Amino acid sequence: MWSMVDPDYVWSYPDLFPKVLSFKRWGLLWETTTLKQSMANSYLLAISAAFTTLLLSLPTSYALGRMHFRGKAVVQTLILLPMVIPGFVTAIFFSSLLFSLGIYSKFLGILIGHSVLLLPYALRILSVSFAQVRQDLIDAARDMGASRFTVFRVVFFPAIKPGILASLIIVFIYSIEEFALSFIIGSPEFTTVPTILYSYLGYQFIRPNAAVVSLILVVPNIFLMLVLERVLKVANPATIVGKG
Repeated sequence: MWSMVDPDYVWSYPDLFPKVLSFKRWGLLWETTTLKQSMANSYLLAISAAFTTLLLSLPTSYALGRMHFRGKAVVQTLILLPMVIPGFVTAIFFSSLLFSLGIYSKFLGILIGHSVLLLPYALRILSVSFAQVRQDLIDAARDMGASRFTVFRVVFFPAIKPGILASLIIVFIYSIEEFALSFIIGSPEFTTVPTILYSYLGYQFIRPNAAVVSLILVVPNIFLMLVLERVLKVANPATIVGKG
């Protein structure tokens, strides 16, 4: 409701409801702030992070899901470390690392940070997806003379497709909502929707503006979660939640 409070009419005590509801504030934010550019930055970054993370995680996920080697449990534990380190600690580390490497592109720097930070989610989901592929189907395809590419296309891909979709959606959602890395590495030149939201919740607290930006951030993610729910209904849940 705060997002629809008309800027010309103050909503305050003792009024139980706003005097006037309108979308005028949405238009004002769209025309007078960097919201348009921030949305473009956020979605481009989240899509890029989702596919980059997917490509990086596929080989390692295959090894963790299909191969047996000494120290596998240790590796599976170590890849979860980015999930337990505080976001601002990771952001400060990456900011220093990128500067020392001479990477001054804000977009590239944040993309690298998001990909590394969210890699454990994709690795966990996809490694379980690979582990769920039946060995007898692989052997049958090989016995019939199928090439490695054909085995992957006919046997592996249909089995891991729900895991791939889940990985893309989850990484996209986490990336588009991530604040610390985007703020530390990108601010003030490269803004995203979360950085705008936190500015309205911080030193210049403007509740109606924060409500508008929150809805812009949350509503698409709700839609994606509904898509993920449909994926869950038609797939083995273990391949989606990373338990197997």
